[in-house]
Amino acid sequence: MIAMSSRTALVTIYLLLATFIPSSGQAPQNAQAQAAQYTRLAEQYLREQRPDLAIPELQKVLTLDPSNVDARGNLGVLLFFRSDYKDAVPQLREAVHLQPGLWKLQALLGLGEKALGDSAASQTDLQAAFPHLNGEKIQMQVGESLIDDYTAKEELGKAANIVSAMLATDPTNANLLYMSYRLYTDLAGKAMLTLALVAPNSAQMHQVMARELARQNQNEEAIANYRAAIKIDPNLPGLHTELGDLLLNSDSTAEQAEAESEFKAALALNPKDEQAELELGMAETKQGHMNAAFADYSRAVEINPDDGLACTELGKLLADRGQSQEAQKMFERAVRLDPTNDIAYYRLAAIYRREGNTQEAKEQIQLYLKYKKMRDAMEKIFDDMRDMPPQSARNNDKGK
Repeated sequence: MIAMSSRTALVTIYLLLATFIPSSGQAPQNAQAQAAQYTRLAEQYLREQRPDLAIPELQKVLTLDPSNVDARGNLGVLLFFRSDYKDAVPQLREAVHLQPGLWKLQALLGLGEKALGDSAASQTDLQAAFPHLNGEKIQMQVGESLIDDYTAKEELGKAANIVSAMLATDPTNANLLYMSYRLYTDLAGKAMLTLALVAPNSAQMHQVMARELARQNQNEEAIANYRAAIKIDPNLPGLHTELGDLLLNSDSTAEQAEAESEFKAALALNPKDEQAELELGMAETKQGHMNAAFADYSRAVEINPDDGLACTELGKLLADRGQSQEAQKMFERAVRLDPTNDIAYYRLAAIYRREGNTQEAKEQIQLYLKYKKMRDAMEKIFDDMRDMPPQSARNNDKGK
């Protein structure tokens, strides 16, 4: 459950208490005055870091004014962080009942219920509180508790949604990134197994097999499965583009030449297939058809202005045509979209250097070297694992 020092716990308590809304409960005048005195004593003891003395004062407040949400919530928090879940849960539950919307209290209530073994009530309260804890420290603990519950019930989709929400507020958290990898891998495996059971000879099954084989760098076997899928259903979305990607990055010049026809087939089915448009441009670049490639990259950026790779490829051709200002705009957009885009930094450095902006050029080179080193390390890891993600060619250096 929760493990922290007493000082950390008290800081957390103060943060929680600061969010509570004072009670609207009414008590007789003399009782109110006495309750206020007990409240002041409780606050004093908390300032002195003596929650053991604050708890009895809050209990006295509730004896006089049972509907005092502030006192009841504060008492529940103090008991919770003392690991007295049996006594904390009723206080927290009543506070939430009296005043719905106290999301941190409801989160603690759910965690307390889980500690007591009441999984149904816990999940209900944690589910209600989680969406309202965006960016809060307690969000992590509530999210992990929900993920444990969902994975135990094999509700992997729900667990993955929780991880995605947590990553939105903490995108570099290694634990969350691993958890996301694990969950989505398990989801993919479950879907693949189900597909194999219900439609073993379908185009979709061949497409799944092709993607898995490509992940393992078994490209020839992957290509064979894509061809089998196309034979079964040539109009299945994604097939021609994915096959074209493998062909384009094949060591065989014949297969590289064939990639162009696959991208064109994909665009015939879906003229707004931005990836097919982008990779068609790459195929035509390899063939030396630069005007056609320029048109393809321009169309790809038009379809999806937020594709940093498309912006980078278009920027290269603009630079080669001497259109430095337009190229600069493309590279600057590319690094805004993907701050790790080392190729765009390299190209920007060249433009700034030609403009005489040596300081800016130097900064871009430093960024280029930084992110190239990171990308090289990442590619080595994938190469060592022999588990390169499908369509990884989109992230490969297409040449400076």
